[in-house]
Amino acid sequence: MRLVLATGNPGKMAELSRMLAGSGIEVLGQKELEIDSAPEDAATFVENALIKARHVAKCSGLPAVADDSGLVVPALGGEPGIYSARYAGRQGDDAANNQLLLSKLAGVENHRRQAAFHCVMVYLRNWQDPAPLLAHGIWRGYIVDSPRGTNGFGYDPLFADPQLGLTAAELDSGAKDARSHRGQALRELVDQLNRFVIAS
Repeated sequence: MRLVLATGNPGKMAELSRMLAGSGIEVLGQKELEIDSAPEDAATFVENALIKARHVAKCSGLPAVADDSGLVVPALGGEPGIYSARYAGRQGDDAANNQLLLSKLAGVENHRRQAAFHCVMVYLRNWQDPAPLLAHGIWRGYIVDSPRGTNGFGYDPLFADPQLGLTAAELDSGAKDARSHRGQALRELVDQLNRFVIAS
């Protein structure tokens, strides 16, 4: 089974490709096919994931998987949310995004620093698929006072798992995949693919 992964983020591409290894699914990246990124101008993770999947499915003529994910901090009214990758203004500037998040949480008590990573993942058989497969993963934790760890990307150095007491950037790839929002969503999506697509 071949599909296109709708992301231009190298960190996401590596993470999702690693988690799909051995699944029997051959993954092509949109950059390999020279497909530009779609504008993410919707109000929710679900809608943005669908926009991206439809775009690459239409451009490639292949089934597509897309995810939209981000960090939600209740003390900030849900920020950065769908703007997680461009929170500080420039797309993919992890250092600036992390610094802005820390500055907005300066002085916020520990018990109010809860956060959750959300990932919505969709699969489209073709760009006009009226019944996409949807999966949603949530990783709950809290924001630490300063960056810790060197693995991962995005907000990983600031987001800590409450059971482990470690940030996502302090976890190795296996431990992160087992707990993360993206790992949860992908396992659910692969289960649906096995039941509703590959089996048919």
